[in-house]
Amino acid sequence: MKQAATRTRRRPADPARREGKAPLLFAALFIVCLAGAAWFAYLPPVVPAAYGIFSISAFAVYAIDKSAARHGRWRTPEKTLHLLALIGGWPGALLAQRTLRHKSQKPAFQTVFLLTVLANCALLGWYAYASFMLPASS
Repeated sequence: MKQAATRTRRRPADPARREGKAPLLFAALFIVCLAGAAWFAYLPPVVPAAYGIFSISAFAVYAIDKSAARHGRWRTPEKTLHLLALIGGWPGALLAQRTLRHKSQKPAFQTVFLLTVLANCALLGWYAYASFMLPASS
């Protein structure tokens, strides 16, 4: 009598684990640096507050879009998601991508998302430099 071969089913790898924790660590480090810059008056407190508001908004929009995708409803345009990331919501968007597993497997989306993060960081760096390193013109 032959024994039936038992086959164990493996769950697909969690995208956050497969991609590593580096992006989330970068976002956490960014937030800590942003808070420190405001604490030591290198940035006005409104800047970290705006990042917080935009990040919460981005996370909420990603969650709504994920729900819409599951239920076949109207979806949020990708350009809206990218705009939220560009204006400062990228930490919340990144957290949403990892926790909700939404938009994390689309290479084209991820490429544009990375460019929005880099552009946002560059603009913030330019703002900080221009505001506090360049002499004020009279």
